[in-house]
Amino acid sequence: MLLSLLTAVKSGAPKLTHVIPSHGKGPVSAVTSLGNEVFVLRWNWDGQQVEVYDASTFTLQRNITVPGLGRWPRGIAVCAHYKCLYVSGDDVHRAFTCGIHRAELSGSNAVKMWSMDSGPFGLSLNKEHNVVVVCSEAPKIQEYTTHGALVREISLEQAGMKGPWDAVQLSTGDYVVSENKSRGAVIVVGIDGRVVRRYCPSPSSDVGQMNRPSRLAVTQNDDILVADGGNERILLVKSSLSSARKLALPVDDGIRYHHGLCLDESRGRLYVGEASESHRVLVFDGVQL
Repeated sequence: MLLSLLTAVKSGAPKLTHVIPSHGKGPVSAVTSLGNEVFVLRWNWDGQQVEVYDASTFTLQRNITVPGLGRWPRGIAVCAHYKCLYVSGDDVHRAFTCGIHRAELSGSNAVKMWSMDSGPFGLSLNKEHNVVVVCSEAPKIQEYTTHGALVREISLEQAGMKGPWDAVQLSTGDYVVSENKSRGAVIVVGIDGRVVRRYCPSPSSDVGQMNRPSRLAVTQNDDILVADGGNERILLVKSSLSSARKLALPVDDGIRYHHGLCLDESRGRLYVGEASESHRVLVFDGVQL
């Protein structure tokens, strides 16, 4: 057993190095990182806080209070350029206003919010440091400046998408979007909303069909990590969308109902947040894609 573990470490195979527990709080909705900090967003009845952990010791450093966030916040992104945190706030009962909350990470810790007419889901940042937001109900992608000014809106209706969950802008300027359906897909669309290419594997393919893919993470080479939630696995899809493989992530009881996904290529690390009973964040090191 020890020999096999040493062999796996030497060969650069991913290994589970830490687990961030729930601390008695709710399921993980999203996770992201910046520098030496990890930001964890949870579904919670108070719906007001983001947890911040040290990325080396994994100790809880502080909580960032985001008033009016709602019970079901779904997306999180952190920006080094503007030194701020973005969270998408939503509530299925509409007790809170749908919108994006922007929290300062230094100085005043002030929170600004701009409302949206459709519930926001996944958040990401592009190379212009703008916020890319997926609206699942519409369906559409919206891009905002850090001050909430709308830059562009891309309808996903002509792409035939239903239930988009997450979107990331690629180095080409196109957007990769996850379609959260029982037979899900990963679709690349242009700024005009037209389909550039689509990955929807059949049951007979090497990886089988996807089942409710949600979170996305993109490597520097535009390869795409997909949280294939219904199948309780993570796929690595080539940038060409021609093939995929399952990541071999060693977890004794498997990855359960994961909604959080964050890739830190500088550390060779992957964070996976679970919305299952354990409500944990799994930390994998030695991830080489």
